[in-house]
Amino acid sequence: MSNSSLRLVLVEPSEETRFQSLMQAHHYLGSLRKIGNTLWYVAVLKDEWVALLSFSAAALKCAARDQWIGWPYRHQSDRLNLVANNSRFLILPDHHQANLASQILSQCKHRLQKDRQEGFGFPLLLIETFVDPERYHGTIYRASNWHLVGKTKGFRRTREGYSQRTSSPKLVFVQPLQRNTRKILSQPLLHKRYKTGKTRMKLTATQMFSLFDYFQTIDDPRRAQGKKHHMPVILSLAVAAILCGMRGYKDISIWVQSLGQKARSRFRCRKRNGLYEVPSLSVIRAALINIKPAQLDEALSHWNAQYGQIDESLAIDGKIMCGAMDEDGRQTHIMSAIGHQSGHCYTQKKSVN
Repeated sequence: MSNSSLRLVLVEPSEETRFQSLMQAHHYLGSLRKIGNTLWYVAVLKDEWVALLSFSAAALKCAARDQWIGWPYRHQSDRLNLVANNSRFLILPDHHQANLASQILSQCKHRLQKDRQEGFGFPLLLIETFVDPERYHGTIYRASNWHLVGKTKGFRRTREGYSQRTSSPKLVFVQPLQRNTRKILSQPLLHKRYKTGKTRMKLTATQMFSLFDYFQTIDDPRRAQGKKHHMPVILSLAVAAILCGMRGYKDISIWVQSLGQKARSRFRCRKRNGLYEVPSLSVIRAALINIKPAQLDEALSHWNAQYGQIDESLAIDGKIMCGAMDEDGRQTHIMSAIGHQSGHCYTQKKSVN
């Protein structure tokens, strides 16, 4: 079979029902909903569908992939959009032909970058996939020069976060789409052509857990009656949400409400009827409005200093303070020196112009 006789095409909206029905009927994992940055393809041979493929968002966590890339933990959150997951690959019955799978994957490699850019507005640098070794050996990926980078730990995603018990670990294969993919994804500063949104920060379990201790020194202005959540818990949740890119009380509350039970336990949230509870929007807003700013700043400075030793470079950032003017109408400017790796603000200088 020649390459010219095989075509890889995007699934049209009118074809999605047929695509899902075939996937549900013939793939051992069944169909997969089209969520977020998902692309569906069909391989067509002589006007007949011979294979189905789905490329969706990358896995949030995969130690084998992350070690192969070599990116620091804090970089993963805002660079995962540059990675796609080959979440489904199905050769339809009666169409298992020699070299068919390799030809399809080869065409995917050339099409995906263009379609991803046109469809979602940002490029693609890496494809990943997971293979169950109890069913398959990943032969088609090996034959297509994908890299076997290790195995998963066997945990699977659930509505509450991740399963408590491990199941069968999966083989992890990756396919870089550029020669310098690993260098681009792991470098401290990402080139502007690959940036897909505002910078976000991810916190480790240790960093989340330690926030509570530093906020215990802050005075709680609330009355003793009716307190459901400790002030250090509320502040820890709010600060973590802001560090992860949230802006405004509503965004902070949405982020807090989305936390799974394991994350809530690390923030030392209140436990009731076997479940950890988080504060509401009104509770978070009231806490942030009424605490003393100087105490919060001091506590955050001490917390940041704990992780400052990991910084390899500093960023200088200037801000104009809206509405902050002296008696002569001069605007207040703040210049800050911030560590790239830790996010720690080492010093600030105020000037009036």
